[in-house]
Amino acid sequence: MKDARDVILEPVISEKAFSLLEENVYTFKVHPSSSKPEIAKAVEEIFDVQVLNVNTLRRKGKRIRNRRRLTYGRRPDTKRAMVTLAEGDSIELFEV
Repeated sequence: MKDARDVILEPVISEKAFSLLEENVYTFKVHPSSSKPEIAKAVEEIFDVQVLNVNTLRRKGKRIRNRRRLTYGRRPDTKRAMVTLAEGDSIELFEV
């Protein structure tokens, strides 16, 4: 099994992620090859909470343009996980 810190890369800070906090749903960037059970175990291990549900999505990297050479590149593809926690559990990392 992978180390929990290798599965969960970083939290996602966005308007949508903050609006989901009211529903006890937290969003993280995760390793592209990680599965839902691995993500759930990693969040439970790192933050000591109970995970009810994990939804994942893959985001394709945007195409970017180089101004000087008129060539194109890509930003990397990412995988995100939206983790629903049990009632009463929270992660202080996101608390304001």
